[in-house]
Amino acid sequence: MASKNLISMMECTAERFLCGGRLVLGPDAGSLYLSSFLIGFPAITFCIRMLVRIKEHDPLYGYGVLTAGVILTFMDLLFLYMTSVRDPGIIQRNYNQVCDDVSEASSRELVAGKSDSLKIPRTKDVTINGYTIKVKFCDTCKLYRPPRASHCSICNNCVQRFDHHCPWVGQCIGLRNYRFFIFFISSSTFLCIYVFTFSLINLLRRKRSLVHSMSRDIVSVILVIYCFIAVWFVGGLTLFHFYLMSTNQTTYENFRYRYDKGKNPHNFGVFYNVKQILFTKTPPSAINFREMVLVEDVIIPTTPSENESFSGFRKDSDVEMTQRLTRSGRWVVPSNLQNLDYADIDDKLKKVDNQLEASNDQFLMAPQGQAPAQQRYQVTSRDAAVVTINNRER
Repeated sequence: MASKNLISMMECTAERFLCGGRLVLGPDAGSLYLSSFLIGFPAITFCIRMLVRIKEHDPLYGYGVLTAGVILTFMDLLFLYMTSVRDPGIIQRNYNQVCDDVSEASSRELVAGKSDSLKIPRTKDVTINGYTIKVKFCDTCKLYRPPRASHCSICNNCVQRFDHHCPWVGQCIGLRNYRFFIFFISSSTFLCIYVFTFSLINLLRRKRSLVHSMSRDIVSVILVIYCFIAVWFVGGLTLFHFYLMSTNQTTYENFRYRYDKGKNPHNFGVFYNVKQILFTKTPPSAINFREMVLVEDVIIPTTPSENESFSGFRKDSDVEMTQRLTRSGRWVVPSNLQNLDYADIDDKLKKVDNQLEASNDQFLMAPQGQAPAQQRYQVTSRDAAVVTINNRER
């Protein structure tokens, strides 16, 4: 038995959604709190320090450094959230589970286990710019992945031009948010260098010795140490992705395939590669997460076994019916019972009950060895079962 229900596309994926599906977050989006704290706390501390001690410096210098620090902090956090809340390029799954290379009848036999010889090819050859590339079949999404796409084990989705899953952003980095990821790590590196430089200048601008200045300005000392450590991580990551961008590679391709020189089918030179990533229009999302889709809900009926009492079966059925509640707390009536007419059901049950009692009386009053007279009425198996159940309940 199958019933069709309209559900939102947002219920068909593990992603988190805000603003009615306009903002897409990864399943580990909670890491955004940590990333925002690691970026915002030292940067805001630096800005507050400049604001409090602005009278100790030249006003033009103090307000200039403060304004630039606020702008850099705002841009860095903005690129962080733009990277995290955008659809990275999720590919819609094939819910029909039918591939182009296999006929529909053969697929049904394969699913039913009737044919052991029919198998979906694990790879398929695709020609790109004169190079033959093998694309793999995804068992989870039931489709052949497009070139440069891969399945993320954390988000459980196939992503176009999959680069990696960033735990600091809490989202996959793919076709539609890689540009903002580059802006994010670049602005983070520049912000670290900026806070490190001007915190060190604040220590050196004092007329006394450096040791004395460090003892009187602990905040600047902590900012210098923190930014010196952080810049090695974000700076190294930025340089690595600038290399990948100039050669038109992804992190996944660089570690898995390691293209040799001149064998990368996607490399068209540094200028075109940078232009393709930073100065081209972002393609639209492949999935409309706000769209309503029709999904079949398959219900397999069960019957009590020979060793199981009918009361136990009724108890399990009651538990199952109790669980069929909507979110609003209302009962969900099965589709096959919604159009039935219950007006005359009591009269019909009474009529069938009287007929069965009459037949039992005729059988008892008949002579031994003689069958009772042929009945003029017919009782269906369903009506007899209903009456039997009623007699047991009495």
